[in-house]
Amino acid sequence: MDNTTTDTFFNGQVTVKQSRTGYRYSIDAVILAGHVRPRPADRIVDLGTGCGIIPLIIGFRHPGVKLYGVEIQQDLADIARANVKANHLEKRVEILPADMRTLKPSIVSGPVDQVVSNPPYHRISTGRINPDSQRAIARHELKVTLEDVLKAAEAMLRTAGKFVCIYGSDRLVDLFARMRACHIEPKFVRLIHSKAGTDARLALVEGVKRGNSGLIVGPPLLIYRRDGDYTDEIQRMFAPEK
Repeated sequence: MDNTTTDTFFNGQVTVKQSRTGYRYSIDAVILAGHVRPRPADRIVDLGTGCGIIPLIIGFRHPGVKLYGVEIQQDLADIARANVKANHLEKRVEILPADMRTLKPSIVSGPVDQVVSNPPYHRISTGRINPDSQRAIARHELKVTLEDVLKAAEAMLRTAGKFVCIYGSDRLVDLFARMRACHIEPKFVRLIHSKAGTDARLALVEGVKRGNSGLIVGPPLLIYRRDGDYTDEIQRMFAPEK
């Protein structure tokens, strides 16, 4: 039996295969991809691309950009490459099966305009580690740490390039401190809430390499309405732009 499932985006215009039992993308990746607003001809690196969901969404919405998805787990990189081919994006999306700690700009023909990432939120010492290795690596800092992600972003970005991530709101202080240590200045944060009246669980964060200080706090992002359906803003992330 095929150990993958297939989902669709944008009224069936994009198909995404992912592991049936291993790592599966979450709404976090959809929110992150929906937030990215590149300029025409921007070059973007996705650190820890998994099945390639973020490059697929960005590539579909922004046909002028070039994307590179970096994935350390070979089996996930193989799925990501298959997804790129199935969606006919081979000319604009390249999957790199590599350890982000070894990345240099030369691997993608020079520094890039944006780096995006949905990194593991949990330290090894916190929370139960999932017995499935793919899921464990995605959620806990087993293969890469927050510092590894930010050092890779610093290495790959051009000066004034943008770093965008979703991270656990309980570790925002860690994130901001490490961003500054890597010369990526926090410029924007938006807290993400499951529903109105609940504490934020995640945060959407932007930074600029060697940018000036000055942080903007955006309005809260709610995922679900009180009836359990996605909010209008989240639903638009699954629909093709008009």
